[in-house]
Amino acid sequence: QVQLVESGGGLVQAGGSLRLSCAASGRTFRSYAMGWFRQAPGKAREFVVAISSSGGNTVYADSVKGRFTISRDNAKNMVYLQMNSLKPEDTAVYYCAAGNPRRLWGDQYDYWGQGTQVTVSL
Repeated sequence: QVQLVESGGGLVQAGGSLRLSCAASGRTFRSYAMGWFRQAPGKAREFVVAISSSGGNTVYADSVKGRFTISRDNAKNMVYLQMNSLKPEDTAVYYCAAGNPRRLWGDQYDYWGQGTQVTVSL
């Protein structure tokens, strides 16, 4: 059982940066892969980035590769998403997810946060 709480969303100008945080509960945090997904109005939820339980493997969606960076601090039960060079098309609700999916970029995560809004203006 894991509870996830995202924070750090907000309004930023195009080209700017934001850092999202995901705080996870439980002693089993270190056993889970962690992912970030996002959903824009009228669109399906899409994969953004994920990191393996050990932090040894990361996978990025092509749309954010080179701009976003995921990291985790298992000692603090925290996962972060550093977002640089933000574009208006990055505007969405961002969700943190935990689990052990067959593929890091898959949607078979077991636990989901409530989401945090990211809005990128022109």
